Amino acid sequence: MVLADLGRKITSALRSLSNATIINEEVLNAMLKEVCTALLEADVNIKLVKQLRENVKSAIDLEEMASGLNKRKMIQHAVFKELVKSWELVDPGVKAWTPTKGKQNVIMFVGLQGSGKTTTCSKLAYYYQRKGWKTCLICADTFRAAASESAENERTPHFQTNFGRSRSRRFPVEEPHGYTEMDPVIIASEGVEKFKNENFEIIIVDTSGRHKQEDSLFEEMLQVANAIQPDNIVYVMDASIGQACEAQAKAFKDKVDVASVIVTKLDGHAKGGGALSAVAATKSPIIFIGTGEHIDDFEPFKTQPFISKLLGMGDIEGLIDKVNELKLDDNEALIEKLKHGQFTLRDMYEQFQNIMKMGPFSQILGMIPGFGTDFMSKGNEQESMARLKKLMTIMDSMNDQALI
Repeated sequence: MVLADLGRKITSALRSLSNATIINEEVLNAMLKEVCTALLEADVNIKLVKQLRENVKSAIDLEEMASGLNKRKMIQHAVFKELVKSWELVDPGVKAWTPTKGKQNVIMFVGLQGSGKTTTCSKLAYYYQRKGWKTCLICADTFRAAASESAENERTPHFQTNFGRSRSRRFPVEEPHGYTEMDPVIIASEGVEKFKNENFEIIIVDTSGRHKQEDSLFEEMLQVANAIQPDNIVYVMDASIGQACEAQAKAFKDKVDVASVIVTKLDGHAKGGGALSAVAATKSPIIFIGTGEHIDDFEPFKTQPFISKLLGMGDIEGLIDKVNELKLDDNEALIEKLKHGQFTLRDMYEQFQNIMKMGPFSQILGMIPGFGTDFMSKGNEQESMARLKKLMTIMDSMNDQALI
């Protein structure tokens, strides 16, 4: 993961301060050069990098610092602060849209073909499902017959087109337009109307991937937006194309009112810094990032925790949110048992289940200070999960007496 490499390189540069006997101008310049090189290699916009260097230099005046101060800590804090500020430059200052509980919230997805849009639709549906929202997905992508496959796998109610047939697999409806309906505008509007009548709270509309040169598809996107009147239009940005996505992002923003951005494919060898710094073209905040292919490789994006995890400083706030999501009712009972030295195999089984509900191991470890974002590789993570499942299978075969 390139962003993990970036975090490693910046951390290494900051660590060089600890190895220096005396902190002088030469040491500071060498450290800043390493940090800036790492950012440029991750394809971060050169203007942001130049600004960061200048800001750190102006914030740190070694000659004016009192001799009793911890210069290393002050420099590290200044770099961290400027990294946060650099990524905040992609934040237009607009408050991110959030859905309203008990109301029908329509979210429309747009983006380039192959950007991971359909997968991201399913991830967002799953994210809200886990939080207790009544969620559904409308597949208005008439170019891909299997566009709703991932939604079906996650048992998300969905309304789709399949070889020209508009239908709802889980909720059969009348088809006034017969079996040859291929108009995404009609599919989207019928789907939204249907799910609104069934009181779904999160209605996600997936549209066909398109390119700024495809005028007809852009016009179609505008027609879909006008027909369904979405509460939020999400632009899905592919991190693998770096700063090249800026022109595409601007084209989408000029055609429809893009209100949010989700950056995908930050798990591979994508130079993700370029995509993150190109978000400015949309004048919309990043709300989530995709960090893998699995349904739960999906995280809310907040600048400070993101930089903190990147530098191996953890994200305690995010970890607390993960634990709170589990809604453990028997916490007090478990603590009481532990006080009396009681911890059975059944208790262990329940805790294993809770750990697995929290998401991928690497994601959880990245939130703990001292563990980098790449502490556990995908291979090791899968091996650990397999061992955990094997232990749980063994426990499933035990009787009640053996579990005490």
